[in-house]
Parts: sequence; structure tokens; C-alpha cells
Amino acid sequence: MIMMVVIPMLVFPLLINVVTSISGSFEDSAEDKKIKIGIIGDTSDYLAQKLYDIPSSFGPKELVAYEGDSSQMLDDYKNEKLDLLLFYAPNVQKKLDANEKAVVKWTLDKTKIGNRGRAKGYMQIIEAEARFLRYDALGINEEALKPFEVIYENSATEQQMIGELAGGFLPYIFIAFGFMGCMYPAIDLFTGEKERGTIETLLSTPVHRWKILVGKMLVIILSGLMAAFSALLGLFLSIQYLDMVPDVKLVEVISTILTPTFIIKLFFLLLPLTIFFAGVMVPVSVYTKTFKEAQSIIAPMNIVVIVPAMVGLFPGIELNIATACIPILNIVLTTKSLIAGNIDYLLFALSFSVMLILAGVAVLFSFRQFGKESNVLN
Repeated sequence: MIMMVVIPMLVFPLLINVVTSISGSFEDSAEDKKIKIGIIGDTSDYLAQKLYDIPSSFGPKELVAYEGDSSQMLDDYKNEKLDLLLFYAPNVQKKLDANEKAVVKWTLDKTKIGNRGRAKGYMQIIEAEARFLRYDALGINEEALKPFEVIYENSATEQQMIGELAGGFLPYIFIAFGFMGCMYPAIDLFTGEKERGTIETLLSTPVHRWKILVGKMLVIILSGLMAAFSALLGLFLSIQYLDMVPDVKLVEVISTILTPTFIIKLFFLLLPLTIFFAGVMVPVSVYTKTFKEAQSIIAPMNIVVIVPAMVGLFPGIELNIATACIPILNIVLTTKSLIAGNIDYLLFALSFSVMLILAGVAVLFSFRQFGKESNVLN
């Protein structure tokens, strides 16, 4: 029950909370961090003075001047005593006064959060001021240099944007938890009973073997569905009641997506997928002799499930006739289209049919394996 309900229900609140907290703390620390900038020359130089003039609202900074000693400056940078290095020729101001280009180079570590943005922001402010001074000196109207006013209009709705950005991630989570929700009941209901010695007693009852198999598979399927929908419930509760998503409009869009109609459609997609999972796990559980052996075989299958689910996260992968015939990937892409609100119901039916056929084949294979005495009583 912990694997089927508790963990899936808690994973989304915890995931959203951890991601927002970590990203927020990194952003705050990057903004408040005091940047040390090393320069060759004197703090009275043109660029040094312009950096000093930039208000502290753009982030605290300290200029460290090295009088022609670039080797010492590089050593301090390697020892992380400096965050940024600024290189420029001593005749920068003369070049600017002569309306010529002046070469400026920033040395920075892109792996350090905020350093590149801070250097780029400083340079944009200095460059904008120099550009306006040059326009005034040349008597040029800045607007006359812009032949076009370009507007890029996003025709996609917020729901479509969510479907494209997060639509592949959500079914990935549902599939992963659906697989885990099926795994432990499947092992326990077959291999576990063999270890406990209760499978012989069960098979000696006057009940058809296929009925026993169907009963056990229904438990496995319901467990997988319970795990998947517990993850969905955790997502809904974290968005609606825990205030973990600060954008109110985004919450409204997500709330309109998570409707009973969407949940029913998602159920129709996850049902044959879960049956397929059960149909794959049952033969392994029937064949293996111990719980540990069954777990060691079924657990790596999770990788086979995850790979096509991850492909659905790639940009440019869309639902069409070809992708609708690829197991698991079709579920991810179909769910993605459902969230975006642009689903093609013919492709929806094709994805459902493909998974239904595979589920039927898996169940048939399970029935044959369960029907062999050598597998059940080994």
C-alpha cells in the first residue's frame, strides 16, 4: 500500500516543493551574491568607472585592480578569489570618442549560476549608454536605424503550452508508478504464494485455473491503476491546496485540464497499459522460485518502460500514425495531446487499440504459462 498509494500521492507535492524551493534559493543567492571583478589597470579607467556607476540594485560588486599583473589576476581567478575577469585595451575611451569599436572580453565560469547573467547585464548597461552618446555625436535618430518593428505572436494557448512543456512529463510519472504498482502484487500473488506453499492449496480447490488467474490479474491491474491515479491525486492536491504554484493563472489552466472527462480518457489509456504490464509480469512471477529472483528480473524491465516514455519528452516528437503504433510512447504522446487540448480521436483510438491488442497477447501468454504445472509447482 505504501508503494501503491502513499509514495505516488506524496511524490508530486514533494517534487514541486523541492524544485521551487531549490530554484528560488539559487536565484536569491545569485542575486544577493557579491561579485568580485578583476581588471587590468586602474579603477579610474573608463570601464571601471562605468561599472562603479551601475546601481547596486543590479547586484553588489567589487572591482579589484591589478596594475599590469595579469598572471596574479589569473591565479586569483583560478583560486576562486575572483568571479569575473574584465579585459580591455587602455585606449577604450579614445576608440569610443573616435566612433570606433573597442574590444572588451569577459572571462567567466558558466557553471556558476548568475555570473554570466551579471556580466551580460553590466555590459548591456554600459553599451547602451555609449550607443546613445554616439548617436547624439553623429546626429542620428535611433528610431531611424530600425527598419522593422517585429512582433512575435504566440498563437498557442496556455493549455497548449502546458501540454507541450509538461504534457510529456506527467504520463512519464503515471507510467512509472503504474509499473511499480503492478510489480509488487504480481510477485507476491505468484512467487510469494509459491514460497509460502499456498499455491498448491489454491489450485486444489474446485475452481477453473483461468478464474484464479483472472482474479489475481485484476488485483495486479487495480494496484497499478491505484498507484497511477494516486500520483494524479497528489498532483491535484499539491496544486489546489498547498499553494506551491505561485502563478494563479497557471493554477486555473491546470484546474481546467484536470476535469472528470480528462480523467476518464486517461483511464482508458492507462487500463490497457496496466493490463499489458500485468501480462508481462505474471509469466515471470509464475516461472521464478523466490521473491528476490522475481524482483531481480522484473525491476530491470522498468528501464525498457522508461526509455520510450522518455522519448515522448523530446521536442518535435508528435502523435501520428507511426508513433501511435509504438507501445508506451503512444500513451505519452496521446496524454500530451489530451492535456494540450488538440487530440485527434482517430489517433487516440489507434493508440488505445494497439495497447489493447498487446494487452490481450500478454494475458494469453500469462494464461499459457500459468497453465503449465512445471512452472507453478517448481
